[in-house]
Amino acid sequence: MTDSANNFPRAGFFRRLASIVYDVLVAVAVGMCAALVMLVAMLLLVENNVLDYQGHQHFSDLIQHSYSYQLTLQIWVGLWVLGFFLWFWRNGGQTIGMRAWRLRLFSTNDKPFGYGRAFLRLIFSLGGLGTLLVLLDFKSKQSLQDRIAGTEILVLTKEDNHHEAWKKIQE
Repeated sequence: MTDSANNFPRAGFFRRLASIVYDVLVAVAVGMCAALVMLVAMLLLVENNVLDYQGHQHFSDLIQHSYSYQLTLQIWVGLWVLGFFLWFWRNGGQTIGMRAWRLRLFSTNDKPFGYGRAFLRLIFSLGGLGTLLVLLDFKSKQSLQDRIAGTEILVLTKEDNHHEAWKKIQE
């Protein structure tokens, strides 16, 4: 963690929870857009006989009853939602919800925060349940994912919540 990052307090549970709710809404929108793109692509491929109808007459029946098409769609949507969190954490340290609540992800050690640590953080967040540890950890206010990935969530001031200000924080 940089010296200037020491000037910010660690985020409490309710601010983190508000950010999570906001980000879930954005992640659902990302997932819906990704699903729409994949469904249109699948429809075009089925209609042009690249993919098989598997005995169904309508595309909607095919999607509802084909395990392989459903799995493909779910993996596609899941990758986009995971990518949303990983990309925002890696490139700027804030998701959209975190930015709205003036939260930012910082590394607690000198290791660079890459996609590997971001993925580790995402896995151990346990869908947001890892954040419950903040309620029990009065002293350091760290979640499970923060402890394992070597990160912390800090509350920025309004002035420091702009991209231009991040350069000062990182120096």
